[in-house]
Amino acid sequence: MIQIKNVEFSYSRNSKLFAGLDLSLSPGHIHGILGKNGEGKSTLLKMISGMIFPQKGKIEVLGLEPQKRQPEMLREIFFLPEELPPITLSIENYEKVYAPFYPNFSHEQFQNYLQEFEINSGKSQINKLSYGQKKKVFMAFGLATNTKIVLLDEPTNGLDIPSKAQFRKMTASALEDERIMLISTHQVRDLDSLIDSIIIMDAHQIVFNELCENITEKLLFSYGKENFKGEEVLYSEENLRGFDQVSINKTGEESKLDIELLFNTVLKNRQRITEIFSNPNNKPF
Repeated sequence: MIQIKNVEFSYSRNSKLFAGLDLSLSPGHIHGILGKNGEGKSTLLKMISGMIFPQKGKIEVLGLEPQKRQPEMLREIFFLPEELPPITLSIENYEKVYAPFYPNFSHEQFQNYLQEFEINSGKSQINKLSYGQKKKVFMAFGLATNTKIVLLDEPTNGLDIPSKAQFRKMTASALEDERIMLISTHQVRDLDSLIDSIIIMDAHQIVFNELCENITEKLLFSYGKENFKGEEVLYSEENLRGFDQVSINKTGEESKLDIELLFNTVLKNRQRITEIFSNPNNKPF
């Protein structure tokens, strides 16, 4: 469990990044945290991992405070930042040096993940690999640590389309009941069919936090040539095939969640979305 309560943080005296930030994350889910650049997604992951500390408020990770950097917490967290560390070791030696810090690390899983990513030589120097290949090595290592917390910051940056598909497949297969995966991105379509919990940040606040199954119960995602009007329509955008719309799901109809449409709907119609998801009976307004 990750608990964030009333957290404040700023990089300068004149500008607060977070004020009164609250968030609760449960295990057994792949949580996607979405937001425009500069919202503080990376900062949030760094605070959870204990790399930086909140100025006010409290963060608990597995019942421990990250800023204390206790070994029993650190061995259960893997954090992959967007800016990759400058490692001059070979892949084999990197594993020898860093795997002992993670008691549940699996060499077999690491090798399997590398093969999935088509990284074939363990003797390759990591610093001589391309950015995308480096990212694959670190992601393969991170999933193989079998830590209870996995934090991935913009993991699909630098990956080609086949590699993004491999990443989604591998990450989904690595989820366990006691594991929390938190993935930050501004490329919302890269997380389609992967995440089952969506967190949206806007104006440096958590403005939306719901399981995907709850979202499709309350919202209807539709696509067609007609631009429907009415108070039940929350968001509509035109494209080459017609109109993509999000509306209140009054009839319990099933529809496929579109993460990008949801993201735009929340940013454009936040108050209405808040009302809908705080309404337990899902009654039309």
